[in-house]
Parts: sequence; C-alpha cells; structure tokens
Amino acid sequence: MVPSDILLISFSALLTVFIILSGLAVIMQLIMRFFPGKEVDEDVTVYSAIASVHSRLFPGTKITKIEEVK
Repeated sequence: MVPSDILLISFSALLTVFIILSGLAVIMQLIMRFFPGKEVDEDVTVYSAIASVHSRLFPGTKITKIEEVK
C-alpha cells in the first residue's frame, strides 16, 4: 500500500464524517424549528420541593398559590 493511498483514505473518511454530521445538524435544526418545545413558566421541581417542605412543616395544610417576591 502506497503512503499516499493511506492519506487519501483518511481524508475521504474525515470528509465523509464531516458531511454526515453536518447533514444531521441541519436535520436537527429543521426538527427544532417545526416542532418547538413547550415553554413552561412554572418550574415543577421547585414547586414540588416547596410543597414537600411545607407539608412537613405544616401537616394537614394545602398550598393554593405560590408567588415570587420581587
């Protein structure tokens, strides 16, 4: 095998991987544009942590509204 063949094979493999990854990036951008994620204003994990601590400190009570103090 001639050393130039090894360089040619390596370069073509690198170019092929670059083209495939670029194509996948374009497809991902199109998917994210056509199917945007839902933006949730509420952070469920924070609210569940607050509810858990509140129910432990004040058993038998119920949280009806959580507001951010500014």
